[in-house]
Amino acid sequence: MNLLLWLVLLLVNFAGILIAYKFFKKTGLYAWIAISIIIANIQVIKTVELMGIITTLGNIIYGTSFLATDILSEKYGKQAARKGVYIGIFSMVMTTIIIQVSLMFKPHPSDFSQGALETIFTILPRITIASITAYVLSQLHDVWAYNFWKNKNPHIWLRNNLSTMVSQLIDTLVFVFIAFWGIFELSVFVQIAITTYLLKWIVAALDTPFIYIAKKMNE
Repeated sequence: MNLLLWLVLLLVNFAGILIAYKFFKKTGLYAWIAISIIIANIQVIKTVELMGIITTLGNIIYGTSFLATDILSEKYGKQAARKGVYIGIFSMVMTTIIIQVSLMFKPHPSDFSQGALETIFTILPRITIASITAYVLSQLHDVWAYNFWKNKNPHIWLRNNLSTMVSQLIDTLVFVFIAFWGIFELSVFVQIAITTYLLKWIVAALDTPFIYIAKKMNE
């Protein structure tokens, strides 16, 4: 059941980014980056089992942020892609600040959500630090690598995969260590690190047709 839901979620995310780009062009991609970084850092708190291995959610939508910056690089250039990275950072920082201040309010006796919000968002500052560190390093590498390979090779599929798969490895190693070291048992920690990268790798490979579709849009 989880695997089927994962595949459905994959298609929903790819469809979402194409819809955003089709109707809102560059602005839609910037909006998608903000959405993806916020949702991914909430989803990543939830661990699930896929095909007998433990992993976290958030890998799909986070992976689409790399697709968004690759589309920006392809259609609008390096500066537009870097702007997308900075929008992602700003979105996550402000989300964390606003949520943490909101949790400081003393809830009314009729409130029923404070405990659930604390459970979800108490870990968010650590997740944010991990996410921003990994996001900056991996996304700036992705923008650089995509444009490097764009000047070296005419094949979109090659530069898309070469840039994203290396960037995802950087992202996974940095994020998982900062976010989860000491929280999970070592065996679970190692499983999460390996499966997180493998799932991001799969998402990166599967998003290739969608960058071709996006390239044909809005021309």
